[in-house]
Amino acid sequence: MTRTRLVLADDHDLFREGVAGLINAQPDLEVVGQASDGLEVLTLARDLHPDLITMDINMPMCDGLEATRLIRAEWPEARILILTVHDEDEKLFEAIKAGASGYMLKNVSSADFLRGVRSILAGEAVLPPKLAARLISEFARLAVRPVPEPPSDTHDLTPRERETLALIAAGASDKEIAAQLTLSLHTVKSHVRSILTKLHAANRRQAARLAGREDRQSR
Repeated sequence: MTRTRLVLADDHDLFREGVAGLINAQPDLEVVGQASDGLEVLTLARDLHPDLITMDINMPMCDGLEATRLIRAEWPEARILILTVHDEDEKLFEAIKAGASGYMLKNVSSADFLRGVRSILAGEAVLPPKLAARLISEFARLAVRPVPEPPSDTHDLTPRERETLALIAAGASDKEIAAQLTLSLHTVKSHVRSILTKLHAANRRQAARLAGREDRQSR
């Protein structure tokens, strides 16, 4: 049987060696490298390309979150399990943003730890239930937060672009704008592209909405 290869990163030798013993006792898992700081695990990840890296957060030279970011930047497929004593929302969110595949607390049982390792190797995400609930709650809060409109300033538009924008706001098509302003269709399209760029607008509808809002504010 081919054994799954793991690298362990933790600056506490006793804890790391205990985890290594647990893993090496499994018929399907083996530890192929150990690191005591973030830079060392980065080197091991480059050299060994393990199937999974367990990563402590607080390590010298380069902490686990930064090491996770660096490894994922070079090797996007890397699977990294954060294994830490920190039951903190901020650490959890930073770990997820850094690209971690899972986040487990060091006080878990051996059985839960091995179950989490195998879940990540199977392509699943692993989080403690309490932290998972907090993460879902935070995403829900962000989802209902209104997205601010990008800044707009029609003063940056040329007189012809302002005329074009006024017709866009009135619902005119490019052909109708060309006829109204006695311009070629190509010129109108060029004006529209310039307007969208200057107003940081994603489309004509948003440009018209931004222009309308600015017009109301100027009254």
